[in-house]
This record gives sequence, C-alpha cells and structure tokens, in this order.
Amino acid sequence: MSHSDRKLGQQKAYRLLVRGTVQGVGFRPFIYRLATCLNFNGYVKNVGEGVEIYLEGTATDFERFLQALKHDLPPLARVESLDWLEVEPEGRLKFTIDRTTAGESFVFISPDIATCPECLKEIETPGERRYRYPFTNCTNCGPRYTIVKKLPYDRENTTMASFKMCPDCRLEYENPLDRRYHAQPIACPQCGPQLVLLETRSRKSVADPLETAVHLVKQGKILAVKGLGGFHLICDPFNLQAVRRLRKIKQRRVKPLALMARDLETVARYAYLSQAERDWLISSRRPIVLLRKKKDIPEIAPEADTLGFMLPYTPLHHLLLKELKVIVATSSNQKDAPIIKDEVEISPELGDFILTHNRDIAMRADDSVLRVVDSKPLFSRRARGFVPFPQKVPDSIKSKAQILAVGGELKNTISIYKNGYIVTSQFLGDLDDYQNFGYFLETIDHFKKLFDFRPDLVISDLHPDFRSTIYARSTGLPHHLVQHHFAHLLAPMIEHQLGPEDRVLGISFDGYGYGDDGLAWGGEFLIADYRGYQRYAHLDYVPLPGGDAAVREPWRMALSFLLKAFGEKYPRLKSLDRISAPKRKAVSHLIEKNINTPLTSSVGRLFDAVSYLVGLAPEKIEFEAQAPVSLEAAASLARATTGAYHYLLLKDSLPYRLNFSPAIKEITKELIDGQKPETIAINFHHTLARAILDVSLQARQEAGLNKIILTGGVFLNRILLEKTEHLLKQNAFQVLRPVYYSPGDESLSLGQIAYGLNLTAR
Repeated sequence: MSHSDRKLGQQKAYRLLVRGTVQGVGFRPFIYRLATCLNFNGYVKNVGEGVEIYLEGTATDFERFLQALKHDLPPLARVESLDWLEVEPEGRLKFTIDRTTAGESFVFISPDIATCPECLKEIETPGERRYRYPFTNCTNCGPRYTIVKKLPYDRENTTMASFKMCPDCRLEYENPLDRRYHAQPIACPQCGPQLVLLETRSRKSVADPLETAVHLVKQGKILAVKGLGGFHLICDPFNLQAVRRLRKIKQRRVKPLALMARDLETVARYAYLSQAERDWLISSRRPIVLLRKKKDIPEIAPEADTLGFMLPYTPLHHLLLKELKVIVATSSNQKDAPIIKDEVEISPELGDFILTHNRDIAMRADDSVLRVVDSKPLFSRRARGFVPFPQKVPDSIKSKAQILAVGGELKNTISIYKNGYIVTSQFLGDLDDYQNFGYFLETIDHFKKLFDFRPDLVISDLHPDFRSTIYARSTGLPHHLVQHHFAHLLAPMIEHQLGPEDRVLGISFDGYGYGDDGLAWGGEFLIADYRGYQRYAHLDYVPLPGGDAAVREPWRMALSFLLKAFGEKYPRLKSLDRISAPKRKAVSHLIEKNINTPLTSSVGRLFDAVSYLVGLAPEKIEFEAQAPVSLEAAASLARATTGAYHYLLLKDSLPYRLNFSPAIKEITKELIDGQKPETIAINFHHTLARAILDVSLQARQEAGLNKIILTGGVFLNRILLEKTEHLLKQNAFQVLRPVYYSPGDESLSLGQIAYGLNLTAR
C-alpha cells in the first residue's frame, strides 16, 4: 500500500466553530497556514457567530491542530469557545479561505489597536511604499471597533468601504501568507485615506498638512486632530499662552490635561515609572496612565500629584511626535459633551486649525485612563483599546435571555448580555447633557446592529428620574430596577467569576446613589450575593444642605459635618471664614428647618467636607471629585501616617452606623493648632481604612464573611485603596476589586446585567 493510500485510510473530517475575537485579527490566515502545514484539506470562513473551520486529515494531526489553536494564536485573537464534531469527509482536494456566510451575528470585534512595530518600521523607512503614510495598518494593528458599522467584519461593513484597493494593496489583501491578508482597513498613499489641514474659520486647506501642523503647534496654535475615536485638541504644553487658551476653550480652570509623549524616555523626565506602568504605556491598548509627578509642567495638572501620559497609538501621532516630543492631547468636546468625531462639529472657538482625513469614524470612543495600584490597573475611564472586549459569565448563572442594562446618570455605559457573554460599551459621559444622551441612544442602536442583539428585558438604576431609567421605561420591555450600590458590588462579582453560592461583604463608597429608603446613599457595607443584599452598615446620615448645591459647593458639607459634631457653637476656621456670614447662616437655617436638605450617607461628601476644612477645596468645584482629588494629592506629600482619628461604630441596631463626628472634632482642633494639611489628609485616609477594617471584622464575627469587595468611585483614590487592601489582607481577608473595569459608575451597567442574569438564569 502506498503512503497516500495509508493516509487516505486514516482520513477523518472535523467541523469546528470558533467564537471570540476572531475576525479582523489575522485569524483566518493563521488557520490557513496551520492547516496547510499539517496537510489538511478543507476551508476556513467567517460566519455570523465567529469562524467556521472544516478539516480533512488524520486524528493525530487534528490533536496537533487543537494544541496550536490554544497556544499559538495571532496577537489580537482571543478564543472564547471552541465547538467541534467529527463528520463525514467531503473529499476536499486543498485548503481554502472561503467567503463569509451570513447568519445570526454574535462575534467579538477587536478594540482599536496601536500601530505595531512592523507597520511603524514601514512608515519610518525611506523607500517603503507606506513611508510617512498616516493610515498604515495590518491585521495586528489599527482601527477596528471605531470603523465597524455591522458584522461580519468585512470591508464593505466598515468606513473603508468607499476606498477601492489599488493592485498592490489587493495583492497583499488576497495573499494568505501576507500579514495584511484580509486586513479590512488596508490602505496606502495611492488608494487610502488622505490627510488634510484646514484653517478652522475659513475651512481653506493648507499645503503640506503634516509638516505645517508641526510648525503651527510650535508657533503656539491649537489644532483639532482626528484620531481613531474622535478629535483631540493639541497644543505645546510648554507654551503657557497656548495652554491657558486651551483651558479657556475647554472651560477647565484646574482639571488636568492629558499629555502624549514620543517615548518612555520622554515620559520619565516628568514622571516616576514603575515596570507595570511602563508595560501599560507601551501596551497595544495605549491608555492614558496617571503617573506620579517627578518634574511639574506648569498648568497641566495644577492641583493633582499626577500627570496623565499616553504614547502615540496611530501612525499620524507617531509622525507628529517625531518633531514635537510632547503635546497636550485632550478630547475635543466642549464641557460635559461627547468627544467630537466629525470636522463639521469643530467650530472656530475650539481651535485654530483642523488636521483631519476622509476615513469616517463609525463609533466615537475616548482614550482610556488608568493608574496602576499594586501592579494591577485601576480604571477611571474604560474606552479605546479595551472596548468591546467580552466578559464571560459563570456557567452557573448563564441565561437564554438577551439583556440590556442602561447604567446610571453620570459616567454612563450600557451593557448587553447574549449567549453567555457581556459586552460593556465605552464611557459615554453624563446623561444630563442632551448630546451625551444622543450618544447613549446611538451606542444602544450600534450594539443592536453589531451583535444582532434583540433584548428580552431591560435593567436600570433604582432612581426614578435618571434619564437612563426613563429610557428603560419607554422601551416597552419588561423593566427591572437595581439599587445603585448593589449594582456597583455585582460588577466585580461577575468580573471575578463568583458563583451563586458566594456571599460577600461589599464596601461600596461613592458620591451618590438612590437608596431603598429614598435617601442619598454613598457609604455602604452590604452583605450580598447575586440574589440580593442586606444593608449591614453605612456612614451615619448627615444633612445635604441644598441638595445638588452641596455637591457643587463643598463648604456646605464642611458646615454640615461641623454642625453635626459641635452644634451651632462650632469653632471658627480660616476655611469657613471665606464664606460670608449670611451664606453660612442661610445654610444653617436650611439644615435646622429641614428645607431642601435630604440626608446622605455618602463617603464622597465626607471627603468634600474634610478637603474644604483643611483649605484645599474651592468654594465651588469645577469638576466632580475635585475636592477628594486635592485631599489625596495633599496626602501623597506626607512622609507617613502619624496616627488615626476617632470614630464611633454605632451598633444599637442593624444597619450599624459609622459616625465620624469625633474625627471632625480632632481635625478641627489640629487645624486651630496649625497642623499641616498633608498630615491631616494622610491621617484621614488612614482613619477611613481603619473604619473599614473594623466593620469587616464585625461582619466576619457575626456573619462568617471573609470575602471583601471594594468598589465605588471613592476607591479610585490610590492611597485609600492601598491602605484598605493592606489592612484587610493583614487580617486574613480575601480582597477583590475591579481590575479591568472602573470601580465608578461606568460599571453600573455590568452589575445590572448580573442582576438580570439572576432573574432569568436557566
């Protein structure tokens, strides 16, 4: 018998369906090379659910194929599930890459990925046909999520559909051995998008757009530059006049501005870098990383102890930074509005020139922002580079239903659930801005098309007046409500793959959430599982004089805490002397008569009060969490904790209450005695961490709980998070926190999905 006859005698056939991030990431060429190397005949093709593979070969080679599929994937590919079965051979004569088959769509698209080393080398090498071409990409890098209109991920379903490939690009696109095989955004100077520089007011084009743009920035001009998910406003960070103009445009007096630097060496001149921070900066996700200041750049982050740096992530950014080294690169939106994606939205008031191009943005997305705490990321904004990665759901709570979750009011995201996975959107902003609400609707519609998503039910926050809740009611779908801090807690539970048998003590600290009792919660200790929660303890209620006005004006909370601690005869402090006596009297009257003064248990408002008392917070804040950020920055200047203040854990009935009046009295005395703000700030952080430990020890003793979850926007505070984790771990607690999601309100929609799964789990 010949070798070929023996081979034929062993012939078997297999059909595989691979789900995950497997379209637009070089997965089919990888399968082609692998299959031909192992002498398989058959095919590979995109289908609605992922990638279908048909193989004819030997059982031994099939085992090798499966091993390679597990361990040798292309850089951007992620296999979430693999189903296969043995079938009858069809007698295929070779292995081919077949055309896409339409069908129900639920495949995961890659996030936008920073320029890979191979493409970067091409744009830097004279003589290469893509030398200095700003839209160079391949299957390992470039735009993905922001250019896709619908799936499957084929060129005609992206914003590249109008660009007809030249013969050279077509050869690369059709060659399975080329790294640009089926790279849908493939382009070159002959056939791809083109750069143009426009004078903002006249809309007249300017010659030599790239070189002129660099020259204009050096002259102190402000440029709107089109990136992957929207426009940046850029300027020279060392030109004070330009930075001040940009602050005026953005209506940002002190809020930090993001920086983009040429390379790590440049970043290291201005900020301290750990190895984990270096790794995140150079990762293919290219987030903004908040780094401890080494050398200040005036007026970039005047009240923070960090600078936000990112590295270039498109060829255009690399080409600009070749000459400029460091630029301010802040999103182009007006205050509180969504990032701008079309140049028609760029008004003369936003900048002097527009550096743009003719490749449309299908879905806008801001830059992601994180800091590194204990070598792990802590996201304050999750967007470009990370969305729309899927979150797997534990098998024990999977559901057949398709679920839409619409998040909260501030820092909104939406999430969808289908077929065992949750996909959470990019950061969408605050829905009290009508443009952001439009962005919210646009994203829901995009997800429906992208994932062939047809929701069976909708989940929202408990607050009846949130725009997201009102929208949920309007859908006509079965509508379920979830308490804010319970949703905060459920998000990391599902991220860490906890099951229905897991009970935890969730510590959910933030600025505001609508409570079951109709009051303003924000300092919550919840004993919980997926089914529900018990409010075990909370910060003792204090008046919130003027409601939302107390959020904008932290001196109101300082006065509220003083009145709770001392009564009307509170000591005189320099910080409150800045407020006129009639104003103070009016707020005292609101509290005394309970006029527009709801009660709050918010830890965020406690931070506001302490920050104002020690003289760090302004009379009126410019941006959310400004007062706590200033307090954290001051604490970072202290050499070490010198002690902790006193507090009361009131245990007369459940829920227990943490009363910080003793701490307020001690802080007040220290201020009168001339204690430094940074010392008070660090001691306050330590006090709060000690209080968390005390409640946790009590919960372990009474309820046998050893698993702690730290969540809520207050835990974006690095010092508090580190101190709390350290104390809890010292006392043998298992501590979990969000890692690839934000602890803030962005994660509410993820937690809401978890609640919906409990309602519908099969």
